[in-house]
Amino acid sequence: MKTMWKSILLASAAWTAMSSVSVAQESGDVQVEEVVVTARRREEALKDVPVAVSAISSETLEKTGAVDITTLQQSTPNATVQIARGSNSTLISFIRGVGQQDPLWGFEPGVGLYVDDVYVARPQGAVLDVYDVSRIEVLRGPQGTLYGRNTIGGAIKYVTARLGSEPEMVIKGALGSFNQADLIVTGKAPLSDTFSVGGAFARYTRDGFGENLNTGAEHYNKDVVAGRVSAEWQATPTLFFRLAGDYVQDDSNPRHGYREVQALTSGGVPIPGGAPLGSVYDTNAGVGDVNTVTTRGAALTAEWEISDLITAKSISAWRDGDTKTVIDFDGLPAAILDIPAYYADSQFTQEFQLLFTADNWQGVAGVYYLDASAEGAFDTILSQAGIVIGTAGQVDTKSIAVFGDFSIDLSDRLKISLGGRWTQDKKEGTVFRANYLGATRSPLNGGTVRAPLLLRSNYTNEKTFEQFTPRVSISYDLSEDLTGYLSYSQGFKSGGFDMRGDVILTPATVDGYEPETVSTYEVGLKGSLFDRRLNFASALFHSAYEDQQVTTQVPSGASIASFVDNVGASTMYGAEFEGSLVVTDSLRLTGTLGYIKAEFDEFFRFYPAGAINPLTGAVVPVGGATLNIASTAVFQNTPEWTGNIGATWTTELAGGQLTVTPTASYRGDFSQFEFPSAVLDQQGYWLYDASVTWTSDTGNLKLGLHGKNLTDEEYRIGGYNFPQTAGVLFGNSVIGFYGPPRTVTATLSVKF
Repeated sequence: MKTMWKSILLASAAWTAMSSVSVAQESGDVQVEEVVVTARRREEALKDVPVAVSAISSETLEKTGAVDITTLQQSTPNATVQIARGSNSTLISFIRGVGQQDPLWGFEPGVGLYVDDVYVARPQGAVLDVYDVSRIEVLRGPQGTLYGRNTIGGAIKYVTARLGSEPEMVIKGALGSFNQADLIVTGKAPLSDTFSVGGAFARYTRDGFGENLNTGAEHYNKDVVAGRVSAEWQATPTLFFRLAGDYVQDDSNPRHGYREVQALTSGGVPIPGGAPLGSVYDTNAGVGDVNTVTTRGAALTAEWEISDLITAKSISAWRDGDTKTVIDFDGLPAAILDIPAYYADSQFTQEFQLLFTADNWQGVAGVYYLDASAEGAFDTILSQAGIVIGTAGQVDTKSIAVFGDFSIDLSDRLKISLGGRWTQDKKEGTVFRANYLGATRSPLNGGTVRAPLLLRSNYTNEKTFEQFTPRVSISYDLSEDLTGYLSYSQGFKSGGFDMRGDVILTPATVDGYEPETVSTYEVGLKGSLFDRRLNFASALFHSAYEDQQVTTQVPSGASIASFVDNVGASTMYGAEFEGSLVVTDSLRLTGTLGYIKAEFDEFFRFYPAGAINPLTGAVVPVGGATLNIASTAVFQNTPEWTGNIGATWTTELAGGQLTVTPTASYRGDFSQFEFPSAVLDQQGYWLYDASVTWTSDTGNLKLGLHGKNLTDEEYRIGGYNFPQTAGVLFGNSVIGFYGPPRTVTATLSVKF
């Protein structure tokens, strides 16, 4: 079956290429439009950038009915972009096998998220809804020179448009399945020849895909308010300022997941009502239905065109967020494995850049500073043990970096780009962990004040991490429309402290974990063929992943041993293709294809006394043991094959333009964690979408009908794995989280 689907994808890509030959001689002057990106912090044609980068315009997002940035997963090769377990707005991203699905404070993502060049440090509230956006760029591979901060897998850039000098207001409404009702209002207005203001407001509501059968609450619902305001001042012809602020309030109910197996008591007896439910979107959880996520931020950007050669740029930004949530791991009314939690974070960043543009060389150099703090607390309530494990802590980060990247034209066709970044991170971590008698909330989370039954961790430590990450590329224009390149780049993510660290089970946790790096060689070919009717980008890559950070929790008796380990080394290699073909004046075909082979070369893991040796099945003796378990480990959230096939057909109709956009996307088999689970791991699947839009000739009126997951495919996007074989006190809690079912949405947009 897998071979068949792979063959279909490869055949589709080949068909697209062969079709281009047949249509190249049949058409007139219709061409693929040139795509402009800012992957290297300056505007460039996509074909001139020696980086594997996808660019999705606001027009494409609108025509396909994209709601939030998780749509990138279906259209970007070798990428995972989805909502985290138990959440409606926490982002989980993986690119080319590198990422992080643990949203705990202090543990940082492996894919950087940027909003208008402002780094977003925490994943909470980062599932950005698509409104007031110009385009989204996805940079694949290490971006350690220009972006630096935790971009060892890649970067996602959410780019908003400048206001300009023309007044405008757009009102967009949406009604759809599960009583979806959305309203988005955007507007901008010049108050003078040099000063403009703008803003956007969005309200998203939807009933749940399922129900909490214990409480009657909606499950997988949506209840979000978001807004953005901005002001722009062209003080002089060479001096520009932009002030922007944003706010998101997500009151959607928590997602407790779907119980995949029968619940069991500590004695192995089935718990009444603990069998899997009828719908994968239903739950029977008892921990509660209150969840609140608030994020906000402000940024001031200043640009000064000092001369034709030099432009100075300053980006000052502040962000913070608060989360109060609950996750019911057991999915039952009893508190067998309940996790109430809160998170809070804040950050200030300052970046200064000098951009250079000369006849035969261009570049950017700058300095970057970050001052961030993240804290939180969560309880692990275990009714079968009669205790709660309370965990709380904080990590403070101060980071400075100096960077530069310059491209030099050695001839009319040959260019070389050299870059580097020096980063220093200073981190201070505080961890507190204790057992409390009584299976109710601990004092750390608003529970009854009581003394600890057993103190497991109570320490503060600090560490400094430094790294230089280089980048070099050579590109050659094979023709006016075709460019090949060869590059080497390195990414760095600093070490830190495990906020779940348990000194009793793992005494070395007080020393923290070390940085990880990814080094990538890449060769690419991109540009246009056949009189610019075929626009494409392709890349081959090979990456070495060193000191890889992996977080897991290993049940041990009545507790859970948490590890954030530098487990060893891995190798990843693969290929990517993206193409857009103009067949006729009214028909365009698109396609993407991604392949990756990611394997652990070494995977060292410490197992405390009492844990199960995964190689032999025996109980680990007193003193614990460090084992190389590379043969049993796999990459999580990294399917070997990903692909997308789509078409856009347009025709004139009733004083406007009718556009039909069907798409099919494929995602191969993948594991939810580094250790495979036959119950939780997801088999390969296809998703089929289709959109029909009509836009008046004036552009002032737009109608749309968008169908998502038309075959109603059930597919997991996450899970938690605490089976009976790992610990008898956790209720055999193996739960999964699922992507959206079939939905149909109608939209209406009016521009004034």
